[in-house]
Amino acid sequence: MKQVILHLQDEIFGIFDHLHQHPELSWEEHSTTAFLRSQLEGEGYRVQTFDDCTGVVGEKGEGPFTVALRADIDALWQEVNGKWQANHSCGHDAHMTMALGVIKVLNRLGTSFPGKIKVIFQPAEEKGTGAIKMVEKGVLDDVDFLYGVHLRPIQELSSGYSAPAILHGAAQFLQGEIRGSAAHGARPHLGVNAIEVGASLLQEISKIHTDPIVPSSIKMTRFQAGDKSGNIIPDYAEFTLDVRAQTNPVMDVLVDKVEKIAQGLSLIYGAEIQIKPGVRVAAAVVDEDARGLMQRAIEAVVGQDKCVPPIVTSGGEDFHFYTVLKPELKATMLGLGCDLQPGLHHPLMSFNRSDLMTGIEILATVLLETWHHGQGRTSNGHLAEEA
Repeated sequence: MKQVILHLQDEIFGIFDHLHQHPELSWEEHSTTAFLRSQLEGEGYRVQTFDDCTGVVGEKGEGPFTVALRADIDALWQEVNGKWQANHSCGHDAHMTMALGVIKVLNRLGTSFPGKIKVIFQPAEEKGTGAIKMVEKGVLDDVDFLYGVHLRPIQELSSGYSAPAILHGAAQFLQGEIRGSAAHGARPHLGVNAIEVGASLLQEISKIHTDPIVPSSIKMTRFQAGDKSGNIIPDYAEFTLDVRAQTNPVMDVLVDKVEKIAQGLSLIYGAEIQIKPGVRVAAAVVDEDARGLMQRAIEAVVGQDKCVPPIVTSGGEDFHFYTVLKPELKATMLGLGCDLQPGLHHPLMSFNRSDLMTGIEILATVLLETWHHGQGRTSNGHLAEEA
């Protein structure tokens, strides 16, 4: 396999350069979808696209057992060297490149699939809504094992090291409105100051306590009230809360407590506080069978000493909606070390491109391992033990 990957290196780097130079925002990945479709068709894959959204799915082989590989395809909107633009600073261009690299390698090896391989190029990961859309489209209905990949910053993994799972936390944005009562600045007793209500809200949410074993946090990241006239008691404010938790149950507790605090302050101040849930990203739910197979693939490619335990990170990833919405799905995400710096989402993010080849080999290996084990599944869907 290594020789095949080495032979494809220039083509793979060319694919990465194209994707990196043509970033597109969430739900606007039209040219990216067209490029990926062309690549899939060129490798002999059956292709599925969608009338109402971007993204593309490729499929090859036949049979009841399906192994899938997912890559996210959208870019971020940020200022790069003084210019606002779409920018691939989260590694999605690398993820797409590796997914395409895997199917090219398997084709060049002449791999005969004992079932189906499905490659899911998913839109809108940065919005936290793309995975949900793919589930709604039925893309995962026939999938038994699902694998993803994400580049890791150098603070987590150095080049050459990999992890068989990424334990992302849950993230939730809460959008809020406060409606008080306007008054003259000289007569504050006649009004309800939306800023004062907001200050009390900030104080109260800082007192929320959950299980200290599970990392969590709530931050007010936006607050806007008042306008040009400084002698008016403001009657309206808008705010955003950024809520994080390492597990989905603790996230539910945090959101519930915020809502109860808002209800209580509404009564105390005679104000109306509305909390509207925004985008939510689920915490990781990793299957042990899938994690174990990924670990074996990593050890086979880079050695046992370069395979590290699953990475715990406070960042979010909508990949985990797949297992939340389809609990029977066996899934994990490869954490790929590549000396990525200064960090994910930095406008000038860079990484060691040669690690793309390592990622391709690990992902191709785990697909082959999974097909091998899938042939020995028991009737209840669990993997049979090796003799």
